[in-house]
Amino acid sequence: MKNKSWILLAALLANSVALSAQWKPAGDRIKTDWAEKIDVNNVLPEYPRPIMEREDWMNLNGLWNYSIAAKGAATPQTFEGEILVPFAVESSLSGVGKRLGENNELWYQRQFTVPSSWRSKRVLLHFGAVDWKTDVWVNDVKVGTHTGGFTPFSFDVTAALKKGENTLTVKVWDPTDRGPQPRGKQVNKPEGIWYTPVSGIWQTVWLEPVAQNYIIGLKTTPDIDQHKLTLEVGSNDCSAIDMVEVKVMDGATQVAAASALPGVPVEVEMPADAKLWSPESPFLYDLEVSICAGGKVVDKVKSYAAMRKFSTGRDKNGIVRLQLNNKPIFQFGPLDQGWWPDGLYTAPTDEALKYDIQKTKDFGYNMIRKHIKVEPARWYTYCDQMGIIVWQDMPSGDSSPEWQSRQYFNGVEKVRSAESEAHYRKEWKEIIDCLYSYACVGVWVPFNEAWGQFKTPEIVEWTKQYDPTRPVNPASGGNHYLCGDILDLHHYPHPNLFMYDGNRATVLGEFGGIGLALEGHLWENNRNWGYVQFKNSKEATDEYVKYAEMLKKLIKTGFSAAVYTQTTDVEVEVNGLMTYDRKVIKLDEKRLHKVNQEICHSLDDAQ
Repeated sequence: MKNKSWILLAALLANSVALSAQWKPAGDRIKTDWAEKIDVNNVLPEYPRPIMEREDWMNLNGLWNYSIAAKGAATPQTFEGEILVPFAVESSLSGVGKRLGENNELWYQRQFTVPSSWRSKRVLLHFGAVDWKTDVWVNDVKVGTHTGGFTPFSFDVTAALKKGENTLTVKVWDPTDRGPQPRGKQVNKPEGIWYTPVSGIWQTVWLEPVAQNYIIGLKTTPDIDQHKLTLEVGSNDCSAIDMVEVKVMDGATQVAAASALPGVPVEVEMPADAKLWSPESPFLYDLEVSICAGGKVVDKVKSYAAMRKFSTGRDKNGIVRLQLNNKPIFQFGPLDQGWWPDGLYTAPTDEALKYDIQKTKDFGYNMIRKHIKVEPARWYTYCDQMGIIVWQDMPSGDSSPEWQSRQYFNGVEKVRSAESEAHYRKEWKEIIDCLYSYACVGVWVPFNEAWGQFKTPEIVEWTKQYDPTRPVNPASGGNHYLCGDILDLHHYPHPNLFMYDGNRATVLGEFGGIGLALEGHLWENNRNWGYVQFKNSKEATDEYVKYAEMLKKLIKTGFSAAVYTQTTDVEVEVNGLMTYDRKVIKLDEKRLHKVNQEICHSLDDAQ
């Protein structure tokens, strides 16, 4: 038996080496250190949805067959080669590095075998995100279609499965900037603030066995004023269950519990002295959520929640401030675009995904503006755990209306086509749905500047009604309307309070852009730019501290939050606190931490 075991182990190792030899990053652009740690047999192996976790699952990341074919062509009978999922086809880490284009479709295929222990279960096929239109087959049976590039989706594929080997086929069409869909910073001709297209699968693909009656989603709402935590627990068939149960844990200690009939929100009475979440103390309660039928638990998931409240209110000087847990807090953080030189939208490893958040904390910030992108679920969980407030942008798309700079806008906005508007509304709702329960998400931003801005008061009112628990920033730096909770100004390079709203929080949604190009860490050797350019770290840090001191004075006269551009360099933009490859921290971290903390705590006595 020992000899057979050694032979099997040797065969597995040889197969692993062979697979690794077949894959290598495409192109010669700069890469992060994490790119060298990728194991094609174990790509992003971490559980992809920690806010609703089951023990059993199967990761389908790794090498898949791929082919690029003309739009509308039949399923390929042969494939061009292998692609490393979940990296976009244009990325280096996909091993392909090819553009797709609006006249082509990207085909994927791989085999998988369902464990025998799943045979009495239903099987869900999950996609973290695919850009943009996705069609999926299992064993040549169509199991579903999804449009949208930033949100998770899943299909129940149980009926299409068979014993032994199963074939999964995926087709993706992505018109990038030649379609009406939300697309963020992607363009077919990257330059300046516009970046490389991201097409196809770019987040984890995975299988999950569930009971015949199972939990499909959780919506968690804390209320610190009423000492209550409300959970809306969705199931695939409410009529087949008779009870929903929730337990709230502080470590090993159960602090609260409640139950409700299916379809009825579970209202958990929390202790009057419940621990509150904040950047200084990001405490999370563990949750155990079960559905029962016939007196037995038929499905159970682990989750977590925070007791916290985002709102606005006047300080002792009458200035409207952003508040956390009924106290003024100056929210200060970087514009974080979440791009990677090797993976584009996709961080090479989970360690890399966490790194940018950790450095944001190290720099002394308490907030991140997640700019024109939605991250994988694990990113938001890390923000929850580390105590970072997130302003969540809607990824823009479509063209812009006429700019009405520095005045309230009462003209006619861009008229989007019915198709374009439908795509926007669908995906904005899906983004809010999938991020609602994360403690860190503190502000919704439906528009950036005037880009794709339309029906602003209507969109803002819908957002506020759909989620009344968070402030809404109508248009960060955009055409301004008297709606929502925030007036957001953009000014480069230095802070400038050139407008003020006495009834809403006035914020500096973008400033800074201090450029420092470092040889050996550039996406391109020329065409690099920042709003202002400096020759070394000390000069750039001095300029940052000068801006920070200016900001501190403007906080007293009205600013309630600020966003510095930006966390990292992105392609030819060199105004990051770190290089694009994350190998160099460009500004003096200790000096930044000191002045940033002074800014974050500037309203501690403003109540």
